Amino acid sequence: MMEKCFFVLVSISVFFAVSTGNLSEVSNAVVDGATKAISLIFSLAGAMCLWSGIMEVLREAGAVQKLSKILSPILRRVFPKTWKSGQGKEEICAALSANILGIGNAATPLALAAMEKMQSANPDKERATDDMVTFAILGASSLDLLPTTLIALRRAAGSSAPYKILMPVWICSAVCAVTGVLLSKLCALVTYKRQKKRLKKAALQPRKVAQHD
Repeated sequence: MMEKCFFVLVSISVFFAVSTGNLSEVSNAVVDGATKAISLIFSLAGAMCLWSGIMEVLREAGAVQKLSKILSPILRRVFPKTWKSGQGKEEICAALSANILGIGNAATPLALAAMEKMQSANPDKERATDDMVTFAILGASSLDLLPTTLIALRRAAGSSAPYKILMPVWICSAVCAVTGVLLSKLCALVTYKRQKKRLKKAALQPRKVAQHD
């Protein structure tokens, strides 16, 4: 899908460039963009290596484990079925803690492990559980205390105060995480009521047939 979208965008750009006689400007923009992309990659590499090293030190020092213990009482309410079964709760705590600390590379394998554990306790293998959906949402909209990538991008773009975004990021990520969980729980509640109503209706139909006979 991404390849098709990219092909359409490039085709439209070339078409309008030829139509308006600006093909040379588009060619120059392509070359300049490629040069800037390489420069940006090297600019980001240093900052990302620095923050990855700091996050790895925090992980080795036990910061992720301590944060997991702090989050456990809260996550117990967010993932009630997982905590009841005990399958995947440690991986969930570790993955979300890594996301909060900005260790995205460490969070990915932990999130996959958590999904595998929850899937093993899932009675319906063809359908994700409510906790699995909520976890996927939290993984995409987790609270971010150290937005290392954004800070590195701002620094590479020449910002004099790249850390000024910390407070807005904290507010926005917190709002997104809370909103995502609430919407997930609301959808799960609506689905549960519909299924309950459907099962009740199916149970009443044989009775009506028997009474009619």
